[in-house]
Amino acid sequence: MTLRPFHLAFPVDDLAAARAFYGEAMGCAEGRSSDEWIDFDFFGHQIVAHLAPGEAGDRTSNHVDGHGVPVPHFGIVLSMADWQTLADRLRAAGTEFAIEPTIRFKGQPGEQATMFFRDPAGNALEMKAFADDSKLFAR
Repeated sequence: MTLRPFHLAFPVDDLAAARAFYGEAMGCAEGRSSDEWIDFDFFGHQIVAHLAPGEAGDRTSNHVDGHGVPVPHFGIVLSMADWQTLADRLRAAGTEFAIEPTIRFKGQPGEQATMFFRDPAGNALEMKAFADDSKLFAR
């Protein structure tokens, strides 16, 4: 089965800030846009920042491997090299991490690189990578 691109629409309170963060800091190419939304190429997937002041941000957190993981959040599984490149890019852009780039579940089947940060509207993102992608759903 060929994996098809996903589509995710999410709220932001400032389109210019979203454009700067997703387009410049994260390096996501911009697609179509209007005065109320912007499409971005999110590593081959389509995400759309919709202007909806006051609706963005995480609501709670869950304890995962010693960290309070923001809920809700979204992100993508990258290769280890791409994950490291993005972590370096975000650090250079001055991004504040909710959970610093780290390796989670060390020595376990689901060992993974992960980092959490928020966009300017407060939406939480998690970017992760596995040394072995076949362990994505390992128990």
